[in-house]
This record gives sequence, C-alpha cells and structure tokens, in this order.
Amino acid sequence: MKVKRKWLVFSFALAAVSLAGALLPHSEAGGTDAALSAGDIAWIISATGLVLLMTPGVSFFYGGMVRTKNVISTMLQSFVAMGVISIVWVVVGFSLAFGKDIGGLIGNPLTYFMFRNVGGNPEPAFAATIPLALFALFQLKFAIITPALITGSFAERVKFSAYLLFMVLWSVIIYAPLAHWTWHPDGFLRRLGVLDFAGGTVVHMAAGVAALAGALFLGQRAEHKVAYRPANIPFVMLGTALLWFGWFGFNAGSALAANSVAVEAFLNTNTASAAAMLAWMFFDTLRGRKASAMGACIGAVVGLVAITPAAGYVSVGASLFIGTTAAVVSNIAVHWKNKTSVDDALDVFPTHGVGGIMGMILTGIFARDVGLVFGKPETFLYHLLAIVIVGVYVFSGSFLIYKVTNLFIPVRVSKQSETIGLDLSQHDEIYALNVQERELEEYAVNGTTENVNKAQ
Repeated sequence: MKVKRKWLVFSFALAAVSLAGALLPHSEAGGTDAALSAGDIAWIISATGLVLLMTPGVSFFYGGMVRTKNVISTMLQSFVAMGVISIVWVVVGFSLAFGKDIGGLIGNPLTYFMFRNVGGNPEPAFAATIPLALFALFQLKFAIITPALITGSFAERVKFSAYLLFMVLWSVIIYAPLAHWTWHPDGFLRRLGVLDFAGGTVVHMAAGVAALAGALFLGQRAEHKVAYRPANIPFVMLGTALLWFGWFGFNAGSALAANSVAVEAFLNTNTASAAAMLAWMFFDTLRGRKASAMGACIGAVVGLVAITPAAGYVSVGASLFIGTTAAVVSNIAVHWKNKTSVDDALDVFPTHGVGGIMGMILTGIFARDVGLVFGKPETFLYHLLAIVIVGVYVFSGSFLIYKVTNLFIPVRVSKQSETIGLDLSQHDEIYALNVQERELEEYAVNGTTENVNKAQ
C-alpha cells in the first residue's frame, strides 16, 4: 500500500500539471519571417535531435559497464530523464534558466511558465534567427542529459522512485541556476566573461561534482570490492558511438546558427575526441596495461567532455592539446580514485567532473584573443573562480538534495534488493545472456519477486 500511495502521488502531480497547462493561454506559433533563417532553423532542429540521441548513448555506455543484474535499471535511469526533464523544462525549468533575470542568479519562473510566450518568434537576446521555441527545445536536451550523467556514480544501489524525485529537485535547484549564470546574457558568470561554449561547467562539471556527492552520500556498494566483468562491452562501444555522433549537435549546434563557428566547433569536437582516445590507450600501455575497448571508449568521451567549453573558441591545434591533456589527467584521476574508498561506480567524477574542469581551465588558456596565451589573464582567472563557485554550489546543493530526498523516499535500496539486482527488485525485469542469468530468471519466476517487493 505504501508503494502504491507513492506512485499515486506522482500520478496526481502529473495530472495537476497537465490540467494547469491546458488552461493557460497558448502562444502564437507563427514567426517573423524576415528575422528567421531557414538554414539556421534546419541546422538547429537537426542539432537538437542529435543532442537528444546522446541520452540513449549514455544509457548504453553506462548499461554495458555494470553487472548483468543491473543493466536494465542503469539504462532506464538515463532513458527516463527524457520524460521527466521534458515536463519539468516546459513547466518551469526554461523560465528559471532563461526567464527575465533576477539579480544575475535566476530567471523569473513566470516568464515562460508552461512555455507561455514560447512560440515561433525569435528572441534576439538568445538567438536572433531561430524561433524561441526551437532555442528552448535545444536547451532542453542539455537539461535532459545532465542528470542522466550523474546516475553512473550511484549505479547498482539507488531506489528508482527516489532517483525520480532527486532528478526533479536537482534540475530546478542546481541545473537551472547554473544555466542562467552561464548562458543567460545577464547571468553573473556570463557578465564576468566566463566562456562555456556548450556546457563544460553547466553540464559536465556539474554532473561530475553531483556524482561525487552522490557516491559519498550513498556509500559503497555491498559488492564494491568484488571484481566483476562489465555486462556488455559492445554496449559501451555502441554508447560511445552514439555520444560521439550526437556531440556534434551538442557542440556545433551551440553556435545557434549554420555558420563558420559551427564548423569550427564540429572540427574541434572530432579532433579532441580522437586525440583523447589515442592518448588514453597509449597512457594505459605505458602503465603496463593492455589497450582495451573500454579504455578507448572512456578516452573518447573524456575528449568530448574537455573540448565542450572550448569548441567554438579555440584553434584545431589547441583542441589536439586539450583532448590529449584531459585524457591523461582523467586517466590518472581514475586510478587515484580506485585507491580510495569512494565508490563512484562508473567514474563519473574522474571523467566528466575532471574532464569538465580541465576543459574550463584550458579554455581560459587558449580562447582566441582573450586567453592566457594571448596575454589576457583575466579570462583564465575568472574561469578558475567559476570552477570554485560552481564546485562549491553543486557539491553542497546536491548533497542537501540527496538528504531531502532521503527524508521522503529512502535513496538506497535494501541489501536484499541490491544483492538480487535492481533489474529484478526495482523493475521486475531481467537482462539474461548466459546460464547464470537464466538461472536468476528462473529464481524470479518461482515466486521470489514477491519477497523482493517486500524487501523494498
């Protein structure tokens, strides 16, 4: 009954939001043709689809890394973000991120509440040649992938319903303000001159730091020190391919136009990822390890992360350096983390967190005309300041959100549910590829699911 009541509350909340949206006046869909560019619109629609593709990419990337008994649950945690955050963004997220500025810290939640006034006309303050609705949709895909990235840190031990609540709170309290600070014309970091082309701080550093807070809050998995082989390395490779492909929309689309900046960002994105992939594998071999598919995939993603804040601001030579340097630093961070007691299950902080931090530092060094190598230390220093501010805000805010969530719904599953696996205990589903997994499936069919449900 307790479980049913919890889901009944979620259902009524969604119904109430839907009714409120239906009663609000609609915006005009038409745009001002003279101000709009068909080429820009076509490109940003394509880029928006590419960015959305990245979230299923994360799903496969993470899903292939965990134990077989947790594949479905891990993948669903990314997939479900596409549903949850889409609603949050329409209701209030876009307003908080890009609504009328309040002190450089947050947007007015009423400006675009329920996408009111978000239609076919452009908003020159954000993008002069595409409809505001398209800009909002493009930004939505960034908001979707960010909490999905966090899930890798608490994989194999988080309760699904608690994760849903955490995701809503985190998106409203952490992500939306960061987007406002960095990308709104009146955001205080933007006014300081902080450069974040496509989400080095807003997406990757934020996700990495929140992941670290989550790993510390939930503690170690029961089987943390038990060696295991990833469930499906081809899944990891497929996820990497989807991420690499989708990242062209992530970075090149952030030019918000079909122009030379988009082409430069596209080139730098591919170059940095390629360099990072090779650097990771070469560094592994120097440390006495074999070059692996897993290493190649992680390295490529680190390169994509690191070039994100710099993609439209640096030369292709700088992108080579950024990808290579970030891969080596993140590789060292992963090995260092493995010697600690921190159970960041899929190394979200050493890859996304450290990769995002490195990207911001190197953007401050190499950004064209305003970087440190051009004799302009201000941008570099402001980037260091932004890293500190964002790091403190995200870590403390995320840890508090975990605690608040835990007051309403226990964030961590029971030991019995964790032992059986989240696929079965949280979703009554199973991913079975071999004899052992088929035995576990039979174990479930023979009445065990009732006991698992009680254990929740």
